[in-house]
Amino acid sequence: MKADTLAVVLAGGLARRMGGGDKPLRLLAGQPLLAHVLARVAPQVAAVVLNANGDAGRFAAFGLPVLADPLPDYPGPLAGVLAALDWAAEHRPELTTVLSVPGDGPFLPGDLRARLEAARAVAGVPMACAASGGWTHPPIGLWPVALRGALREGLLAGERKIDRWTARFGCASAEWPVAPHDPFFNANAPEDLAAAEEILARGGEIAHMPQQMNAGETGR
Repeated sequence: MKADTLAVVLAGGLARRMGGGDKPLRLLAGQPLLAHVLARVAPQVAAVVLNANGDAGRFAAFGLPVLADPLPDYPGPLAGVLAALDWAAEHRPELTTVLSVPGDGPFLPGDLRARLEAARAVAGVPMACAASGGWTHPPIGLWPVALRGALREGLLAGERKIDRWTARFGCASAEWPVAPHDPFFNANAPEDLAAAEEILARGGEIAHMPQQMNAGETGR
């Protein structure tokens, strides 16, 4: 349910293909990619946090808690998920589920959380991830806070591959169509931003950030 879910926007990577810097702060249609992501995800959950390393001040305008990786040397998205699971357990114990999304996905579907929740319920497994066009997207998924201890153990043991870790416990998938465009399109490189602009020019919808996000209230 929306009321028991925390979203984490994963922005802890090095963005090498984008030339470094913060991919979520690159502009699309005059707004940072992160604004597009938040506009689509925030209405689906009770609170939002951001996983990013370095100076948290560069994201201050969004009014979100910024969580650094709990392990050094950029161990990947699993570390960002663990940061969110730990934050939920400490600060919002009523939030028992985390929805993870990338910080560079401007077209995420509005039914993401609901369909992932349905998929894991039908399959009787604790986790679910998104899929489209015959591909699964392991960083886009639902995670139970109850598995944070097991995830920490896995990371400390050197695990970095999401689907290999989730397979230990069970992970369903929910499929979305890729027409008129893939909802899990992500902007990894400058040419991807140009492609996203073309999608918008062909009628792709621009979501607008909720007012409470602008006011810095969501996730507090």
